[in-house]
Amino acid sequence: MDRADSCCFTGHRSSRLPWGDDETDPRCLDLKERLAGALEGAYNSGCRHFICGMAQGSDLYFAEAVLALRQVHPEITLEAAVPFVGQADRWPEADRLRRQRLLDQCDFETMVQHHYTAGCMARRNRYMVDRSGLLIAVYDGRPQGGTLNTLSYALRQGVKTVVLDVG
Repeated sequence: MDRADSCCFTGHRSSRLPWGDDETDPRCLDLKERLAGALEGAYNSGCRHFICGMAQGSDLYFAEAVLALRQVHPEITLEAAVPFVGQADRWPEADRLRRQRLLDQCDFETMVQHHYTAGCMARRNRYMVDRSGLLIAVYDGRPQGGTLNTLSYALRQGVKTVVLDVG
């Protein structure tokens, strides 16, 4: 894949979103709409390959939105960048099943490393940014956390960014 044709994503897990797991909340529905619009914009600017870190919350929204866009544009590919083998082992069953359903529809699955380490999530995030010309971020503005770190890394690397406020 050409970096210029690739787009990756970073965003908050459900626990950091104001609506938590309630995806019927109007703020969540609005975010998903804005995310779909950002993906359409990425497609229109030439992105055909999308990379997702497969975390709970907004990562799964991103993967679902990419798959919906692929229904219209079948040349789109989706890559799961999995930080380590047991990423979802401690998740609730519904989240594990949702993630697996999405993984089954990915064109590529990259296992960034085999075992959990303290830095494996950041390593996964750098992997995604290093292979992308665009980063879409769902970010709440807090001055700490993995989403901010990924966004900051992308900016340092000269990667174009689109930031969607949590709302």
